[in-house]
Amino acid sequence: MKISRLETFVIGDGPDIDPDQGGVEPLACLRIHTDDGLSGLAEVFRVPPGVVQATVGGVGTHFGTLLVGQEITHPERLWQHMWDALMHTNRRGWEIIILGALDVAIWDIYGQMMKRPVWELLGGIQRGPFQTPAGAPVVVTPYCTLVSDVWGGEKMFMQQVGRADKLAALGYKAFKIEPMMSSPRDVVELARRFRKALGGKPTLMVDFGYLFNDVPTAARVCRELEEFDIYFFETPFPVDSFGPYAELAGRTSIPLAAGEHGVTQWEFLDMMDRGRISVVQPYMTTCGGLTEAKRIVELARARGALVCPGNWSTQILGAASVHLAAYSPITPFIEFAPAEVFDSPLRRELQNAGFPVRDGVIEIPTRPGIGYELPVEIVKRFGM
Repeated sequence: MKISRLETFVIGDGPDIDPDQGGVEPLACLRIHTDDGLSGLAEVFRVPPGVVQATVGGVGTHFGTLLVGQEITHPERLWQHMWDALMHTNRRGWEIIILGALDVAIWDIYGQMMKRPVWELLGGIQRGPFQTPAGAPVVVTPYCTLVSDVWGGEKMFMQQVGRADKLAALGYKAFKIEPMMSSPRDVVELARRFRKALGGKPTLMVDFGYLFNDVPTAARVCRELEEFDIYFFETPFPVDSFGPYAELAGRTSIPLAAGEHGVTQWEFLDMMDRGRISVVQPYMTTCGGLTEAKRIVELARARGALVCPGNWSTQILGAASVHLAAYSPITPFIEFAPAEVFDSPLRRELQNAGFPVRDGVIEIPTRPGIGYELPVEIVKRFGM
């Protein structure tokens, strides 16, 4: 079976839906087609669609030249083929993110070829009995990211806690509040309001969106948050330097998390070894694909860290996260942007087409490949 054609298309909610209200900005997606009629799907989050369209296509494009005509033997071989071609260009940034999306689409095809879901081909479920509570079902648990329409103060408190309360009533079990662009006092108050409204049972994470510049302030906020049982403390600082992360890690019992824009295993290695980050959050395409994500799991497992895949995007990307989580023995949660509380028609349609969340969990997929079927009418309705 050989790759015959690369296809790109762009979908989005349009300019009338605010991204802070969950709107899907113009999102490039790609399909890899084979001469046997199979195809694989992926999205390319946070890469300008024009860049994807210019580099993914026929044999005259950068990735088309590398992939069209290649035999699909194993995804790792094709990953290495693309990676080696970048030796003298850019082994980070947009090029790796596009490579990662192509890798996910190739895994999708490979699973269909082998008539197996991708998680089986990654290595099967590897959650050992000594690390799994007796009688616990093997499922994937999403945590809900609660982005606000507004930041700081009473409106933010009411909106994020209100959204969490609505989602908890639907069965969701874990939540990430986001007091971005807020004062330290508002950060702590939002966590207090959440626990007062929902109690101590739901898992609670906090994302700061690179809010702090100094370690002492972040450490003080951590001390005040510790009473609210915070599962992890995400991106308190910009990630250009991991020194502040390492310093903060020595001052708090709350695990530090980062990795939403991390590319390649080498950046995640730095996060863990130099930054003492103990929860890494690769996006399945951004990091370099499922091939690279599996390597990140191996690095994290050897260091006693967790891998909680990030996804402030759609359930096209989320489907790949589910497969990594099914395989990974160190992935208790995946990120989920729940369509039920955001004003995005496209997000709702893509979630409805994806793996259902029932009683707060996602069952292990059984379809061959990734198993996400994108309805043609969605592409027609939301094409850009």
